[in-house]
Parts: sequence; C-alpha cells; structure tokens
Amino acid sequence: MRIIVADCSAEYSGRLNASLPQAKRVILIKADSSCLIFSELGSYKPLNWMSAPCKIKETDLTDGDVSADIGAPADGDVPDASGVDDDDLIAPTPIRQLRVTADKSSDVLIVKLYHVYSDQDFDLGEDPGLVKDGVEDHLQRYLAEQIERIGEGAKLIRREYPTAIGPVDIMAVDAEGMHVAIEIKRHGGIDGVEQLTRYCKLLNRDPLLAPVRGIFAAQTITPQAQVLAKDRGFECLILDYDEMKSTESDELRLF
Repeated sequence: MRIIVADCSAEYSGRLNASLPQAKRVILIKADSSCLIFSELGSYKPLNWMSAPCKIKETDLTDGDVSADIGAPADGDVPDASGVDDDDLIAPTPIRQLRVTADKSSDVLIVKLYHVYSDQDFDLGEDPGLVKDGVEDHLQRYLAEQIERIGEGAKLIRREYPTAIGPVDIMAVDAEGMHVAIEIKRHGGIDGVEQLTRYCKLLNRDPLLAPVRGIFAAQTITPQAQVLAKDRGFECLILDYDEMKSTESDELRLF
C-alpha cells in the first residue's frame, strides 16, 4: 500500500468526465494498482478512483528547465507593480503526474501533484477478510439450535436441506408431525417469499414429505412481503438476533 499526502488535482475521462481542483488530499495506491483519492471529510467513499485491473505510469515533471514557467517573465510579459507576473499566481506548476489507465476500457485518471507532504509504502501482508456478525448463516444456526421458536414440540431435520432447485435453509417437523420448510433472510422482502413458494411447491410433490408448510423468518419483513406470505399460506417469524445469540447453547458440538 502506497500512501501519498499531497496538494493535487485530478481529471477523470471515459464513461464519465469529472475533475477535482487543486487541494490537499490523500492518495492510496494498492498492490493491484488501483488508485483512490480521499479528502479530509466524508466516509469510506473516495472523491475519485480507478479500480483494478489498471496500470499506473508515474512521471516526474521537474525534468528539464522549468524556469520559463516559474522564473523571469518571457518576452512580451509585463509584470505588475510587485514584480510578479499574474500567470505565476494563477497557474501553479505540478511536479509529478500519475496517469492511471483501465485495462478493459478507455477510462483514464490523471492526478497531478503540486507539493508532496508524505509518500510512504507499507506492506500490509495477507488480510484475513471481514468477519460479519448477524449474517444469514448465523441466524440459520441459532434457529436450528433453538428450533422450538417455530412452535413448541418442533424438531430439526437438518440445515441446508437439499432440493433440485437449491437447499432449503432449515427443514423441521412441528409437534403434529408436519414438515416445515423455513426460509431465512436478514431483511425479508417479496423475493424471499417467492423463493419459499418455489421450495414448498417442489417439496409438496414428494409423498414422503407432503404436506409441507412454509415459514418465512427474518430480522425484518416488509409489509408487502408479509401480505404476500399470508396470501401463500406461510407464517412470518421475526428473529431477534441479539436474543438468539444470548441464549446460544453451551453444549459441545463436533461442528
């Protein structure tokens, strides 16, 4: 990871055109050559960027004689009373340029550096990745361990019950011995109800399982999804993740 703190400007051209006027910013250049420009304010999103796959060409713009740009006035230029030409005040001269080109398109990001405050490289090593809490897999595991949340006397058959169109999150039987297919989402919408509909329609063709009823379980369920689920004959179950997590079983498990 290369981190540059500099006065810079940027021009992006390609699928869209955008420009950043000169200001003090942070430029991140990653190992895959992606380049991101950040300001002091804002959250995770950069002001402008070029994603990999791409290539970076860095050019030192101080090579050669630049005195004509910043030194004495050229023929025909008339300095003001202070002895400084107006053009020197309006147009600062960049000292370095980063040209970032996309491999799969004609997009180009050109970053010009006018003053560099810091330019450092860091080896971050291999990243283990983000570990999320409260994802669907966690909800599925807790509900499987606490299957009586769907009704007293319920028993778990298995998680990820296989079907020809994909696995059902949880298959269980209720106290009356009826099979129950459970579809779990973090935020339940109409698509999840449609998915459960397909599973139940297929499972009810199996005489060894039928009749199979459905439960749509999620931390939140939209009003439209609740109406559709009720129309399809499904039960909606709201899952309180914090409560389920706090009642996690202390029993030893092989997996």
